[in-house]
Amino acid sequence: MLTEYLPIVFLLFVGLVVGGVIIVLSWRMGPRTRALSIGDSPYECGLVPTGDARSRVDVKFYILAMLFILFDVEIVFLFPWAIMFDALGTLGILVMFEFLVILLVGYAYVWRKGALEWD
Repeated sequence: MLTEYLPIVFLLFVGLVVGGVIIVLSWRMGPRTRALSIGDSPYECGLVPTGDARSRVDVKFYILAMLFILFDVEIVFLFPWAIMFDALGTLGILVMFEFLVILLVGYAYVWRKGALEWD
């Protein structure tokens, strides 16, 4: 009965060995930097860092991210509907039309509230 778990134990062992080897190699072959050198500064796409890393971010970035997630979920519903379009018939078209109308009302509300403005 324990022989059934042998492949899992073997994969766990291989994973631990490979992980350990990677850590040891990166420690031995990695670049050495002195304390408080440029290596300790945050990396910003190759540009010299400016300002404080703890500065406040405008709330519009968060609102836009939430809107992207909220309204991008429509693809989760549109893709299967498009795949099964022939089999759904008239009822499927009406239900999807209702979904798209609700989605457009949501877009209009967000637009009217100014959440998409970057002034």
